[in-house]
Amino acid sequence: VQLQASGGGLVQTGGSLRLSCAASGRTFAMYSWFRQAPGQEREFVAAIRWNGGSTVYADSVKGRFTISKDNAKNTVYLQMNSLKPEETAVYHCATRYAWITGGGISDTRQYSYWGQGTLVTVSS
Repeated sequence: VQLQASGGGLVQTGGSLRLSCAASGRTFAMYSWFRQAPGQEREFVAAIRWNGGSTVYADSVKGRFTISKDNAKNTVYLQMNSLKPEETAVYHCATRYAWITGGGISDTRQYSYWGQGTLVTVSS
């Protein structure tokens, strides 16, 4: 199983980026995006359920970020709008075998596989 994250880069405050996470090997029940800024813990950003497309977002990104999927390409996307400097981080995609809700969705220990991450830098 491999998760390949891409799409990061340098963007100005208020700008947009779209991240991609291509999965190979099999299809999992859910995919999530996390981010980790230097010196900070990895934090949950968004999740999507493969069957049905249910989504969950961290409060800090609601209304600005959108997680979506392309079944044919086995790829998950994270559209990020109105980016802020404090959102500079390495963004990771992760997956697990079953859909999870509640506090577990933001617990990194609940995920089986992780991508290598893609760096997003938001300049002020």
